Amino acid sequence: MKRNLQTILRSKLHDDNYGKLVRLQNPKLNELLADAITLCEPDSVFVCADSEEEIRYVREQAIASGEEIPLKVPGHTVHFDGPSDQGRDREVTKYLVPKSGFLGKALKQIDRDEGLAEIRGLLKGSMKGRTMIVRLLSLGPTGSVFSIPCAQFTDSYYVAHSEDLLYRPAYDQFLRTHGDSEFFCILHSAGRVDERMVSVDADRKRIYIDYTTDMIYTVNTQYAGNSIGLKKLALRLTIRKADREGWLAEHMFLMGVHGPNGRKTYFSGAFPSACGKTSTAMLNGETILGDDIAYLRNINAEARAVNAERGIFGIAQNVNPTDDPAIYRALSNPGEVVFSNVLVADGRPYWLGMGSEIPKSGENFTGPWHAGKTDAQGNPIPPAHKNARYAISLHALENADPQLDNPSGVVVHGVMYGGRDAHAYMPVQQGFDWAHGICAYGAWLETETTFATIGKEGVPEINIMSIQDFVAIPLGRYIANNLEFGRRLKNPPLVFGVNYFLRDKAGQFVNAIRDKAVWIKWMELRVHGEAGAVRTATGLVPQFGDLQRLFRQVLGKEYAKEDYVRQFTLRVKENLAKLERVEKFYHTEVLETPPALMDILQAQRRRLIETQERLGDYVSPFDLPGEQRGKSEIG
Repeated sequence: MKRNLQTILRSKLHDDNYGKLVRLQNPKLNELLADAITLCEPDSVFVCADSEEEIRYVREQAIASGEEIPLKVPGHTVHFDGPSDQGRDREVTKYLVPKSGFLGKALKQIDRDEGLAEIRGLLKGSMKGRTMIVRLLSLGPTGSVFSIPCAQFTDSYYVAHSEDLLYRPAYDQFLRTHGDSEFFCILHSAGRVDERMVSVDADRKRIYIDYTTDMIYTVNTQYAGNSIGLKKLALRLTIRKADREGWLAEHMFLMGVHGPNGRKTYFSGAFPSACGKTSTAMLNGETILGDDIAYLRNINAEARAVNAERGIFGIAQNVNPTDDPAIYRALSNPGEVVFSNVLVADGRPYWLGMGSEIPKSGENFTGPWHAGKTDAQGNPIPPAHKNARYAISLHALENADPQLDNPSGVVVHGVMYGGRDAHAYMPVQQGFDWAHGICAYGAWLETETTFATIGKEGVPEINIMSIQDFVAIPLGRYIANNLEFGRRLKNPPLVFGVNYFLRDKAGQFVNAIRDKAVWIKWMELRVHGEAGAVRTATGLVPQFGDLQRLFRQVLGKEYAKEDYVRQFTLRVKENLAKLERVEKFYHTEVLETPPALMDILQAQRRRLIETQERLGDYVSPFDLPGEQRGKSEIG
């Protein structure tokens, strides 16, 4: 180790921590840590080598520091973020782009030199009086072709504790590589905090991604989506790595769906936050491998996937014993759970839509709260934030899939995309082939903004494959990579589009909350060629008879022809309008749009116009001919 590096490290690391660092024999890690120490000026540095004692110490310090507060249920704690730090902040999350680079108008970016100067200025001296915690973690199972080692430097024990629940420990993995492997590095500081240990300079929050060095900087924020670098921040770096190496890093859940005769079929799915992603992955009776980020590789011409994480940082709102029994039980019983931005009353957490009465007073993200409390603008403050969260290990869930940590992953047979589309797309439909499904349901995914991202809610926008915020390469190239991935597979997964938020003319949802369990079972049957479909201009949709049977089997209810027509009427005008918006977006916002996407768009437009000329603007599925049985209908 160079003398000046050694001097810097020895000045802040006591003997045991210094020894843990030296054993790794990792010059790059030493250089990055020394730079972070010089920049942030912590009083000391704690290196976590993942022993049970050290993991327990991190958890205890999260409470001792005041970042987490113990609750009545053993193992449960709560953390509060500030009122202006309640979600991913698009406006201040940017790529550091060299002067010769440009990622396209749809992606937020800043000149690399300018951005580095700004954020390093904000980080300067930010850890004075605190300990810097060094965590070494793995994205994906360790010892796997999927695994990506990561180092996070943070002054937040809450962040370090959450990482224990969400990621796989990797000190031993770093030890085995002897500095020979690439890794991502994240430097985070909460900045100045108040007596509640809440970041007070949220107006100076910055989250910058330097993809030229695989480095992430984040400051003046504690919200986990902004501070736990292995989540969506590292996803941006992973997408670039996947682009170089020919695989896919996706904003997708992974789940096992049970079929006839004990069969289990694995699906992945991409949904924007608060659009039904976790509730789909956690469907009662199925198994969950992950709810957020999946890596997909072509292994022996099969699509195999792993969960990048091992826990859930989930939205608490509407988790209740009826709709989400498995997760509700896990959040109600003893075990390690970190809640954030819920209401706390009498030592218990409360969130919106939990299925029980919420107290009229307590403590929430604004401090002491009571019914009728308003913010500075006179707006009512809810008891819990809409984006209140929980962090929990998947291993704590009764429905965790046994293949969760399989280093070889699982074979994916179906991919689904879903968003908030009130007007156009039907509740479930299947692409005519891989390319059509990737484009029509993924690349054209249109949704409404939600509370999970800071900004105005309910604004319609295109969110390519539910990953647009995180793509660090030109969007067109990202789509082309997906198209090419399927072309190289012997039997690519079937691609489905789902939409739980379609409304009728009166503004009522046409889906019931539990209907998604039926759509999933239909998709499972389609994968195995055991259900028919009706061909529409936008995709293949279920036959009425199959749905009648599935509603009885899955939900124990009768399914009427009126329900079928209400849900699966093809809305031609609305779909044509959607294509206009999509086409404009790709012409104005996207670099390197694949020609195949526009060919597929024009073919869909022609099918819609031909349908409109024959059958009108609103077409009942009973008026569409050509019921098909089998895995796909190319067209």
